[in-house]
Amino acid sequence: MNITQEKVDALNAVVKININPEDYQPRVDKAIKENAKKAKLPGFRPGMVPAAHIKKMYGKSILVDEINNLLSDTLNKYIDEQKLEVLGQPLPKVDNEKEYNWDFNDNFEFNYELGLAPQFNIDFSSKDKVTQYVIKVDDETLASRIKNIRRSYGKMTNPDVSADDDVLYADLAQLSPDGSVFEGGISNTASVRLDQIKDEKIKKSLIGLKKGDVVTLDIQKAFDNEAPKVAGLLKIEEDEAAELKSKFQLTVKNVNRLEESDLNQEFFDKLFGEGTVTTEAEFTAKITEEIETMMVQDSERKLQDDIYKASVAKVDFNLPDEFLKRWLKATNEKLTDEELNGGYNDFATNLKWTLIENKIIKDNQIEIKYDEVFALAKVRLDQQFRMYSPQPIPDEQLGQYTVQYLQNKENANKIFEEVKALKVFDHIKSVITLDKKDILYTDFSELVKEQQ
Repeated sequence: MNITQEKVDALNAVVKININPEDYQPRVDKAIKENAKKAKLPGFRPGMVPAAHIKKMYGKSILVDEINNLLSDTLNKYIDEQKLEVLGQPLPKVDNEKEYNWDFNDNFEFNYELGLAPQFNIDFSSKDKVTQYVIKVDDETLASRIKNIRRSYGKMTNPDVSADDDVLYADLAQLSPDGSVFEGGISNTASVRLDQIKDEKIKKSLIGLKKGDVVTLDIQKAFDNEAPKVAGLLKIEEDEAAELKSKFQLTVKNVNRLEESDLNQEFFDKLFGEGTVTTEAEFTAKITEEIETMMVQDSERKLQDDIYKASVAKVDFNLPDEFLKRWLKATNEKLTDEELNGGYNDFATNLKWTLIENKIIKDNQIEIKYDEVFALAKVRLDQQFRMYSPQPIPDEQLGQYTVQYLQNKENANKIFEEVKALKVFDHIKSVITLDKKDILYTDFSELVKEQQ
C-alpha cells in the first residue's frame, strides 16, 4: 500500500491511496469466512456453507465493504500520524476514467480532498478594548416586574368587559380570503393575552369586548410575526406559523383578569418562604436584587457576544471555502444552493470562532474538569426550576437531577462546550481592556435590539 499527499495550497490538499491485492485480500478472505459461519442458506447446515460458495454469491459486495473499511482506517491513521488539522471530512474525488473489474486482482487508486485548518496567531493585548455595560435598575423596569409578580400570585376575576392587560379566553377560527370561516381550516380555543400583543391598533380593538363578541384578528401582525407565539396559540408547528397569512375570527368565551395580590405577609411568605420578608421595603429590595442579578447575566451575554465579534474580526485568516461548501452539500443532501449561499457566512464565522477557541485552549494549556461541568449544569438546572417556582430545590435533590442530566451524552457535550467557551472568554477578558459603562436597563434593551 502507498499513500501520498499533494499540497494544492495552504488550505487544500489531495491524499492519494494506492491499494494492491496483497493489502486487501487477507481482510476479504477473513470476512468471507466469517460470513460462511453465519450464513443460513437452503441446502446447507448452519455454519457449514463453503467459503467458495459465499465468495461466488456475495464476493463483490464483501470486497467493496472491505475496501471501504480499509480506506477509512488508512486515511484516518494517516491524518492522525501526520497531525493534519482537517476541517469537515475528507471528500473522495470521483475519477470516471478509472474502471475496475472487482475480481480480487485489481490495483486500486483513490484520491481524497482535504480542507486544512489555517495557521494563525492570536495577539490580544490591553490595547484591545471592549465595552462592559453595568446595567442599572430604572423605576419603570422595577414597577413592571413588581406588577407581574403581584399578578402571578393574585386572584382571577371575570369582568364583563375587557380592559388593557386582560386575557381573552376565545375560539379562534381561520378565515378564507372572502372573510368566511375556512371549512377544515386551523381552529383552536386559547387564552389571548392582551399584554403580549405588539400592534397597538389591534390591542385597542380587543379592549371593550364582552362574552360572545366576535372580531377579526390579524394574528401575525398582532404578535409581530413571532412564530413561536403564533404556533403556541394555534397549536401548530412553528414552520407552519411562520408561513401563515390568513386572518382569524376571534369569538370571546370569557374575559379573565388577574387582580394584583395584596402586599401582605401571606404574599411575602408564598414568594420567599415564611418570615424571610416582612415589609414592603424588604420586598422591593428583594425584587431589585433579583433584577440586578438578571441584569448582570444580560450584561455578561452582551459582553461575550461583543468579544466573539471582535475576536473573529481581529484574528484574520482564510478558510478553504470552496471545499467546505462542497463538504456541506455532500453531507446535507437536502441543502439547496440558495440555502448554502445564504447560510455559509454564519457557518464560516462560527467555524472561525471554534478555531480561535481551540487555539487559546491549546496555547494556554486550559483544562476543563468534570467538577466545572457538573457545577455549571447544576446552575443551569436551578435556573430552569426557578422559572416555574421561586422556591429553591434542596441542594441534594438538585445534585441528583444534575447527575441524571449529565448521563445524557448530548446534554454533557452541550455543558462541556459552554464551560469551554466561558474559560476562553475569561482568558480574553484577562488580557484585553474592559471599558465599564453605566446604562439604564431600558436603554440597554434598546441597544441590544438595535444590534440584533
